[in-house]
Amino acid sequence: MAALSTQIRSIVDGGDDGWGILYSARQIQAEGKEVLILAVGDHDFPTAEPIVTACTNALNAGRHGYGSIVGIPPLRDLIAKRASAAHGIDVAPDEVIISMGGQAALFAASYATMDNDAEAIVIQPYYATYAQTIRAVGGTAVIVQTSADNHFQPEIETLRAAITPKTKAILTNSPNNPSGVVYTRETLEGIAELCREHDLWLISDEVYHSQVYETDHISPASLPGMRERTFIIDSMSKSHAMTGWRAGWLICPTSDAALKVADVFLTSAYGVAPFIQLAMRAALAIGVEPEHEISQRYRLRRDIAVKALQASKKLRVVNPDAAMYVLVDIRGMTHDCEGFAEALLQATNVAVMPGKSFGEATMGHIRISLTAPDTILEDACTRIASFADQWNQV
Repeated sequence: MAALSTQIRSIVDGGDDGWGILYSARQIQAEGKEVLILAVGDHDFPTAEPIVTACTNALNAGRHGYGSIVGIPPLRDLIAKRASAAHGIDVAPDEVIISMGGQAALFAASYATMDNDAEAIVIQPYYATYAQTIRAVGGTAVIVQTSADNHFQPEIETLRAAITPKTKAILTNSPNNPSGVVYTRETLEGIAELCREHDLWLISDEVYHSQVYETDHISPASLPGMRERTFIIDSMSKSHAMTGWRAGWLICPTSDAALKVADVFLTSAYGVAPFIQLAMRAALAIGVEPEHEISQRYRLRRDIAVKALQASKKLRVVNPDAAMYVLVDIRGMTHDCEGFAEALLQATNVAVMPGKSFGEATMGHIRISLTAPDTILEDACTRIASFADQWNQV
């Protein structure tokens, strides 16, 4: 029998990436028991009604055909204006390509920058699909760890040491999932210097830029010499509570690069559905207020969660600068974050994500998603704190 390609068989390199906790939690739910699931970054509130109405109106108007592969002009115009303000750069509409969520944008950027056997430096902790996506386009992910003790800021000399003649790109994620850390200007300037010095592409995942709290978001594309070598990944999943809509885009360094990126979508999904694009346009036409409202909601939830967790004498809370998660350091008790998360679920019916899911840098951590109403979130974090303080008796 013919064998599947080595490339497709190597995309996911074994293991469940921590999703086993989520599956266990859903099994408990199926048995009719209450479970508080704080393991995934999916909002507990719906997409805003004006966005849903715009989609419904488009469907009722018969917008059922193929969508524009690169994106409809009014949507690209709005995204270009939004991106120029959000990332501190000049973005032209023809540099924007609409994608099936941020994940498709990540795949396209990886495809655009990586040849077979090329290397991309990927910084831990990272979103679970990063290394998998690099492998999917035939590249090799070179993992560079950061340290919790250095607030997960990359060390430039460590990155420099990872560069080889095969290195083609560096993949960054700031604001970061899972840590909520925002890279400092000094860190980003160091990464930019490496890219210029070694003629590297930068793939910058900035999907959480609308959820930044006490600090400022800096796009590396805004630094000298970086606009022409940076692909920016963005989407409406987090900013507009549109995770299931698969509404994203890729900001390309040039219009010529965008035309080539469009070929990726020509040969895959053939563009985002027109009723989705029209809903995206309606959402962005409202302005930034909906984004600010969602950001403020998560900022308040962050404060609720951190306060409840800090009641424990054994937990060390990594107070996030951004995003919709809280990373909790349990290394004072155990480095077995999967074992801790499983025991927590069985004892308290609270499901969290083991830090192992995001790389070795977050072993000995758990990630809590702030995706529950305030009172439920506070209850869940109180249970976690109480469980931790009794850990030796478990």
